[in-house]
Amino acid sequence: MKRLLPLLCASALLLGCSREEPAPEPVRPVLSFRVAPQAEESLGRFAGTIQARYETNLGFRVPGRIANRNVDVGAEVGPGDLLATLDPTDQQNQLRAAQGDLAKVEAQWINAQANARRQQELFDRGVGAQAQLDIAQTDLKTTGASLDQAKASVRQARDQLNYSELRSDHGGVITAWNAEAGQVVTAGQQVVTLARPEIKEAVIDLPASLVDQLPAGVEFKVAAQLDPSINTTATVREIEPQAQIATRTRRARLTLKDTPEAFRLGTAISVTLSTAIEPRTEVPLTALQEVQGQTRIWVVDPQSQTVAPREVTVLSRDSASALISHGVKPGERVVSAGVNSLKPGQKVKIDEDRAQ
Repeated sequence: MKRLLPLLCASALLLGCSREEPAPEPVRPVLSFRVAPQAEESLGRFAGTIQARYETNLGFRVPGRIANRNVDVGAEVGPGDLLATLDPTDQQNQLRAAQGDLAKVEAQWINAQANARRQQELFDRGVGAQAQLDIAQTDLKTTGASLDQAKASVRQARDQLNYSELRSDHGGVITAWNAEAGQVVTAGQQVVTLARPEIKEAVIDLPASLVDQLPAGVEFKVAAQLDPSINTTATVREIEPQAQIATRTRRARLTLKDTPEAFRLGTAISVTLSTAIEPRTEVPLTALQEVQGQTRIWVVDPQSQTVAPREVTVLSRDSASALISHGVKPGERVVSAGVNSLKPGQKVKIDEDRAQ
């Protein structure tokens, strides 16, 4: 009996050890961000300007130095009005040289005509040689071709001189000058912008993430910034296909339903979305997890410090982030990295606190 007592004690100890609960799962540190409320501009309020639908960029057809600018920005001009002039010295010299060449060829033409007539008369009287007559006639034809070429050179030089004047092709309003007096410009370089004010439109820059979710036929309310009571509605006419790298925006041009008289070219406007768009949130791509064809994120419960998966709808993606709708509310905390190793109900430790 005394021998059995130690064995019984050892068995009791072993049974006690086997009944101990397993160690709790370690708390996992995660990176996360807090979803911030959407700013007012992200809900559809943008600044823009009234611009002409049709604009023409004009430039000189010859190179040179700008001597004069004859009109200022905002001036109304008619067809054929003089806008600017180049220093015409080079063109004038070319014209004088061409006129000098023409005068010399005209003298040669007169001599060739006289020589051809004389050789013809001698040949008709039987005292001239056929060879001399052929030479005179050939010289007359050659001189005639040179005369035509010299006249063409004069016309071209005169055109070049006329091209030193920049004139409007049509009536409009000067909206921009891209060169100053004294500046040397090349042929075809943009010098002035001429807009036709008959048809105006609103021009705004939209966030690239918003463009992808604009519903068909979306309407905007366009109001003057200085007097919001002056307003109208507009629809999208065109949107640039690529976003600007620096601002991540795409320029949109809106067709105005009505054009108030106060909407002059350059008028600052405030544009508001009249059609509601669904709420959206931008998240890093590392916050998304693909499971059986569904996209989900992991949301942190601030009370229990645990995580739970939640399905979301992806509206658009780029190289670093995605735009999602549904599944997340402003103020909630979302795991931004390491989502593939999480389990529902797992305790986590928040290592990062930033707004998205």
